[in-house]
Amino acid sequence: MAEQILHLIAELDLKPGDRMPTEVELAARMGTSRTVVREAVKILSAIGRVRAHKGRGLYVSDDEGMLGAPRWGGFFLPADLDHVYMLFEFRRVQETAAGRLAAANATPVELRAIEAAAETCRRGHLTGQSALFDRGDDDFHLAIATASHNQFLVAAVREARRLQRQTNIIGMSGAVGGHASAAVEEHAAIHRAVRDGDPDGAALAVATHLDNTLEDYRREIQRRLFDR
Repeated sequence: MAEQILHLIAELDLKPGDRMPTEVELAARMGTSRTVVREAVKILSAIGRVRAHKGRGLYVSDDEGMLGAPRWGGFFLPADLDHVYMLFEFRRVQETAAGRLAAANATPVELRAIEAAAETCRRGHLTGQSALFDRGDDDFHLAIATASHNQFLVAAVREARRLQRQTNIIGMSGAVGGHASAAVEEHAAIHRAVRDGDPDGAALAVATHLDNTLEDYRREIQRRLFDR
C-alpha cells in the first residue's frame, strides 16, 4: 500500500510541500480500508516521504525529509574542526558528482541560473557585502546540484550547505576578502565547464574550488589559534 501511495503522488505530480488526498480519499482511491492506509502513511512518514500534520492533513515531504536535518544535524558539531574537515570531504564527493552530471544534463534555463548566482557572488565580493556573497554562493552550489537532475544530490548539497553555515559558531562566516576573490574566479571556471558540456572539466573545477576553500578555512583557523 505504501508503494501504491508513492505511485499516486507521482501520478498526481505532487511536489514537496503539496497537500495530499486525505486518508479517507486515499482509501476510496485504493479500494481499501482507512486502517490500511493509515499504516502505510506511518511507514512513509517514518522514511521521510510523507508528513502528517494533525488537523491539517497529509503533505509530501520536502527534500530535507530524504536526507535532512533530523538525521545529520544530530551528530554534526560545528565547533569540532574534525567535523568541519569531514564535511568538506563529503561535499567534495557529492559536488564533484553533481558538477559532472550538470555538464551532461544542464538545460539553458539552469545554465542561466548558475550564471546569475555566480554574478551575485561577484557583486557581493566587489561591493564588500558578505551577505550578498554568501547568498550567491548558496544559490550557485544549489544551481549546480539542480542541473545534475538528481534529487538525492540536490537534497545532500542543500543539507551540507546548511551544516556548513553552522560553522559560523566558531567565527568562520563570510568569505569577502580572503578566498572570495579566488572563489569568484573558481565559480566562473565551473560555470564554463558546465556550459561547455565538459563533465571532467566541471568535476575538476568543483574539486579545485572546494579544496581551495578548505585550505582557506585551515589558514584562518591557524591564524585564530596561533597568531595572537
